Amino acid sequence: MTIVSIQQLPQKEVLQFFKEHWGTTEMVISSGIYDCSKLDGFAYVEAQQKITGLVTYILRGEECEIISLDSTMEGKGIGSSLVQAVEQQAFANNCTKITIITTNDNLHALKFYQKRGYFLVEILQNAVAQARLYKPEIPLVGNDGIPIRDELRLQKQSVSY
Repeated sequence: MTIVSIQQLPQKEVLQFFKEHWGTTEMVISSGIYDCSKLDGFAYVEAQQKITGLVTYILRGEECEIISLDSTMEGKGIGSSLVQAVEQQAFANNCTKITIITTNDNLHALKFYQKRGYFLVEILQNAVAQARLYKPEIPLVGNDGIPIRDELRLQKQSVSY
């Protein structure tokens, strides 16, 4: 398995991956509305070029924001490897912090990022209600029956990756 830039993959495969795992390529969060298929990112691919994980990000001056992260196989190090690839890219572009926004129901993401040195830095109360104005298909209830209401911003200060 290998990590490659998503720009090296056929656009059709990237679009299909997003549609299968997110329903759409569009991500609506408090930092903006993004078409993930048009962002920079990395994919974890098998020998047959099948995508088994994908991360997208955006660079804004000294900040790098991870917009999406998904892996088809849990516990195999795919997500960790993809996040490390973004962190290395951020460091190469002189970013001083990396941020991620997730929703309050996503306890898996909260554990995942905190284990990798990210800290909770902000709670955006009822931010998902604003996102639903643009993207009404965002569910009302998420993981473990938790109502999806808030966004949580996590951040990692870059030291050196």
